[in-house]
Amino acid sequence: MEDQIVEKDFGDLAINMGPQHPATHGVFRLKLYLQGERINKIEAFLGYLHRGVEKLTEVLDYDMIPPVLERDDYLSPTSNSLGFVNTVEKMCQIEVPKKASYIRVLVAELQRISSHLVALGTYGLDLGGSLGGGASLFLYCFREREKILDIMEELTGTRFHTNINQIGGVRYDVKIDVIKKINDLIKYIRPILIEYNDVISKDQIFIKRTKSIGVISAQLAQEAGCSGPVARASGINFDIRRNQTYECYDELDFDIPLGTNGDSYDRTIVRMKENLESLKIIEQIINGIPSGDLSSRKPFKSAKLLKPPKGSFYSSVESPRGELGFFIVSDGSSIPYRMKIRSPSFSNLSIIEKILPGNFVADSVTILGSLDPVFGDVDR
Repeated sequence: MEDQIVEKDFGDLAINMGPQHPATHGVFRLKLYLQGERINKIEAFLGYLHRGVEKLTEVLDYDMIPPVLERDDYLSPTSNSLGFVNTVEKMCQIEVPKKASYIRVLVAELQRISSHLVALGTYGLDLGGSLGGGASLFLYCFREREKILDIMEELTGTRFHTNINQIGGVRYDVKIDVIKKINDLIKYIRPILIEYNDVISKDQIFIKRTKSIGVISAQLAQEAGCSGPVARASGINFDIRRNQTYECYDELDFDIPLGTNGDSYDRTIVRMKENLESLKIIEQIINGIPSGDLSSRKPFKSAKLLKPPKGSFYSSVESPRGELGFFIVSDGSSIPYRMKIRSPSFSNLSIIEKILPGNFVADSVTILGSLDPVFGDVDR
């Protein structure tokens, strides 16, 4: 009698990915339940980078909060402070000088390009060297980013956390020599960004690793509250700069790049196209920056503590990752009674448990990297 091989189902194999995994872009733990190489389900664990920022704002005056918030989404610090000061200005009906608004947008768009360059460079490493040589692309992207940081240093005195936004305006003016350097940067970086876009859109290994991987339908993106490049890659034509315009964006001409398939490939391409649109915005800003005051408020030495009226207020901006909103409850004092941050990275990441199952283990890195989460923005 021949021996019969009896197949036994030993169930799923559970493995931990993170919290110190290099592809989690911070500290994030995924528990993957596998059947062979295929992911059956996952559990996501957050909170490893929680700093209690929202609680901290309950003991700080409004004018003290913007620099603290710049440590949330640490790849685009200015977006955090911009969203907050916009909300407070609406609460107090503070009018911002046009020149200050232009400078705010200038810095925000420079940091958008900087953030998207980090996203592309680290994605090359995530994919194991299959994108532009992996480490080579990473170094190229950081080389271009350094030139943006040089301009930030020239403009604000610091390379990263600019601390330029204050309630009522900005702290620093744009000098003529800085405008010249920005013009030189535009001429230098535009052909390079076009080249990067061509590299990833024609790289067959990259296409095979990202096309039809981690597909997010438009309906699923809306249900999960996704925004930014993640939502626009799924064909959702929504950008706060256009749909709920703020600052001087309504005076500027730029397009909103969209994807069609909502996969990892489209999410990367949308970011690269956004870089070119940000360059268009920067060009218009430096060619049309008006004269005038930098702030509508008195110098802080003679200013009284800001005390918004009682009530609840919400306002949002378009960070490189999507809708970054601030919900502030005021009790009429100089300190927020409560503040809740609507972070785009958290909402975009919430979809991970829906889109990872059914994919291979190797695809988990591809999909997670395509969402471009920043965990200071997730955990706060």
